[in-house]
Amino acid sequence: MANLITIDPAICHGKPCIRGLRYPVEHVLEWLASGMSTDEILVDYPDLTKEDILAVLSYAARLSHIKRFERLVA
Repeated sequence: MANLITIDPAICHGKPCIRGLRYPVEHVLEWLASGMSTDEILVDYPDLTKEDILAVLSYAARLSHIKRFERLVA
């Protein structure tokens, strides 16, 4: 699934996107977090696939694997 998430400086300012399309990973995560189901996303965005959404979740899970968390003092 890793090849489904691409980073290209010429697309969406270099943000991670799905298959080089203009669907940033962050947007898909926001849709899911807002309560949209996978099926609803696929109806609204027919050029996406279930595998694309699973790749987004996998990508986000990998990013959450950090060794430690430090608070920044403002």
